[in-house]
Amino acid sequence: MAWFKREKKGISTTTEEKKEAPDGLWNKCPNCKKALHSADLIENRYVCHYCDYHLRIGSKEYFQVLFDNNEFTELFANLTSGDPLHFTDSKPYTDRIIETTAKTGLKDAIRAAHGKVDGQELMVACMDFAFIGGSMGSVVGEKIARSIDYSLKHKVPFLMISKSGGARMMEAAFSLMQMAKTSAKLALLSQAKIPYISLLTDPTTGGVTASYAMLGDINIAEPGALIGFAGPRVIKETIKKTLPKGFQTSEFVLEHGFLDFIVDRREMKAKLATFLKMMKN
Repeated sequence: MAWFKREKKGISTTTEEKKEAPDGLWNKCPNCKKALHSADLIENRYVCHYCDYHLRIGSKEYFQVLFDNNEFTELFANLTSGDPLHFTDSKPYTDRIIETTAKTGLKDAIRAAHGKVDGQELMVACMDFAFIGGSMGSVVGEKIARSIDYSLKHKVPFLMISKSGGARMMEAAFSLMQMAKTSAKLALLSQAKIPYISLLTDPTTGGVTASYAMLGDINIAEPGALIGFAGPRVIKETIKKTLPKGFQTSEFVLEHGFLDFIVDRREMKAKLATFLKMMKN
């Protein structure tokens, strides 16, 4: 009756000896739902091996993807938001800033750094969606302005990586002012004939799309990124009509003339380096 009664233990590891898999070792693709090993994901530039879906990443990962040997100098790192309106919703704005900073390790929704991309000098400002939805507040506008000043002073091309839900409501008009402020600064960059590259990633919406994200000498985007002003759900509920398939994806926006081209993240560094060399010569 050995087939009916187990005579030997099939699992010899006791509960006390079991080991949990380390956190962050595996990820799941939001698109095809397949498991992705973190080491393979990093090697593939945070793009799914199975369906080529571009996972959302932050400034740390973009700097790692773009800068040679991940070497760069971060600038204006200590700028933090004030609370000029003493804003409170479900919690005071100051408390929200403190909590988000502790959770993400970021001072605000943007980081700025200077380094080299395939030997070509580049000033990069990159937004982080993890910090209050990548919302554009006064610190975001100020860091972009200072980054442009740095590019003007050192004659270095400027790359803006946008990833945002739009203006930060907690700063109201102070947030909206950044649209005009950054656009005016970019005009100075244009007058000095210093290249400005705008990279739109998933998602780029609201006041960011309505200002600096669409003002590049070249506007490029990652595949499948959500790009628009109001979100598709809001538009659908407003006009009470079914939206076209793929509405507000980077492919849709490219087809309608708002982008120059779409670049796979795995080819981004090579494409940027080629463009920088071409502009330099």
